[in-house]
Amino acid sequence: MPESSRIQLNVRVSKETANKLDEIVDYYQTHTKLGRIYKSDVLTDIIEKSYEIMEKQKALNKRF
Repeated sequence: MPESSRIQLNVRVSKETANKLDEIVDYYQTHTKLGRIYKSDVLTDIIEKSYEIMEKQKALNKRF
């Protein structure tokens, strides 16, 4: 992704949430063959997947 299309987000999360993110990053690192995995990669993946689920649910709700 070109650097110009990226923004920096500064957020505060609980220590427990940060620890969970670290654990998820370790899991991704262990179970992918993409090389080094960064927190931003994991967060992007989680957000993209959540967005897809949300869009599907919105589409289903429109049908009823």
